[in-house]
Amino acid sequence: MSGLFISFEGIDGVGKSTQADLLEQWLESLGKTVVRTMEPGGTEVGVEIRKILLHHKGELAARSEAALFAADRAHHVASKIRPALARGEIVITDRYFDSSVAYQGAGRELSMEEVRNLSLWAVDGLLPDLTVLLDLPAEVARNRRNTTGTEPDRLESEKVEFFERARQAYLGLAEAEPNRFLVIDADAAVDSMQEIIRARVSGLI
Repeated sequence: MSGLFISFEGIDGVGKSTQADLLEQWLESLGKTVVRTMEPGGTEVGVEIRKILLHHKGELAARSEAALFAADRAHHVASKIRPALARGEIVITDRYFDSSVAYQGAGRELSMEEVRNLSLWAVDGLLPDLTVLLDLPAEVARNRRNTTGTEPDRLESEKVEFFERARQAYLGLAEAEPNRFLVIDADAAVDSMQEIIRARVSGLI
């Protein structure tokens, strides 16, 4: 018995959490057991790593950042995601290794291939069955973030050029793996986006 692994991706401000919440509620209404998680911070160890990654004051070297994300992901997969999939459950994660490829690879201008290889090594090759990519231009996403009223974390405070590089990297990843990715225009209505996601997931459950 094997479960279903779904990741939500996109730059900050595109509405990943909202869509993941709605999908979780729908799947549970169908009687499915859902494990909802996130990166970084999906485990107790991850919470500590998240504090460093998002709230550390001062400089954090790009390679150190990438390595910390990989460390969080390795523990996350080993202690939470793989056990849930082995139980036949559905795992929904807000971010997975594509985030590192986009943010640390393209955003920080490291090698995307090296970051991807590091992440794949950390998760022992575990790929999502479906990756939902919510896409918005970086400027639009920034304007959305500015209306939330919350203090931006270390990554959210990056310049719009950083997010546009990450966005273009995401689109390149989706183009390279069309069978895994579902790309959705995040400027659409919330319900319309959710209908598209549910239609795709219906074919997997």
